[in-house]
Amino acid sequence: MKKNAEYEFNLTSLQMRGDRYDKRTRARELAMQALYQLDVQGSGLLEQLSDFYIENESNQAARRLASEWTKKTWENLELCDKLISGAAIKWKLTRLSPVDKSILRLSVYHLKFCPDIPPKVTINEAVELAKKFSTAQSPAFVNGVLDAVLKRPVV
Repeated sequence: MKKNAEYEFNLTSLQMRGDRYDKRTRARELAMQALYQLDVQGSGLLEQLSDFYIENESNQAARRLASEWTKKTWENLELCDKLISGAAIKWKLTRLSPVDKSILRLSVYHLKFCPDIPPKVTINEAVELAKKFSTAQSPAFVNGVLDAVLKRPVV
């Protein structure tokens, strides 16, 4: 009987972690999409993104996190782009697709400014975003660029 209670507790813990993971994953998707919109339409859109979050996500915590990550990534865009450019040696930033650029920008922000997010999680989530939203070649490209960024200190 005690074993079953322990098993149930562990299963509940995993489910709780899964819920948190899903909210953070969804927040990453929303933030990447918002960064894409900002890249294509310009900074003026930043103040209107709350409508985008509300229309696309019912979970308030996921919306709040997506908004925070989007704003902070956009505030640190110059540094993120510099790190991406330094890591993507054969690629100019202007040649990257807006989707890949948005994934990389968000992920570089996470790698360099969010010590609470393990680097392996950031890179894995970025690869998953690339699989879901970009081309067949993008996951390997995103993984390579982020691995190189991870190894470089913030200048």
